[in-house]
Amino acid sequence: MTDMTTVEWWETLPAEIRDRADAHVLRDARLQAVRVVLEAGRAHGLGLRQAQLVVHDRYLHHADRIAHTPDCPLDLRSLAARAADCPGRIVAVEALWDGDTVHDWFVDLLAVTAEPTGEHRLATIYWDTAVRYLGEDEDRGPLHPSAAAADRAGRALAAHLSVPFHFASPGTPDDQAPRRRE
Repeated sequence: MTDMTTVEWWETLPAEIRDRADAHVLRDARLQAVRVVLEAGRAHGLGLRQAQLVVHDRYLHHADRIAHTPDCPLDLRSLAARAADCPGRIVAVEALWDGDTVHDWFVDLLAVTAEPTGEHRLATIYWDTAVRYLGEDEDRGPLHPSAAAADRAGRALAAHLSVPFHFASPGTPDDQAPRRRE
């Protein structure tokens, strides 16, 4: 690994690659942008982490020009409408941690159904979505913003539906936390 800055890595890429990567960034297609940068930069020693940082810098560079993917709605009315579309009888609302190299940790809010048995994603709560939902100044204690938002929205929906709410590990991101059991 070299000590090149993200700007220096960016400048090593051919103009056509930079244009393609920026086009992906402007339409909020982070993974595609990282892939383009990584594939073109490998020949120069650029690795995945550097490609992610280069793309992150492009997001900062373009900022307000990016057509961001809309947040999943977390208000009770929207979640209840999504839950109403689930096949089967809802028996619980569950929050589960997940993560990836693009978003870090996030929480999926699920409706758990019976007859037919299944899980139905109602919302994916990323850090930025959570902060917008909770408000910048919200005191969420030691919780990750995604956990605090999932806890608030999930409890409200579960109460509205008169079903239990389950979040096995709100205080610590853990995608292996125990699941809800009947």
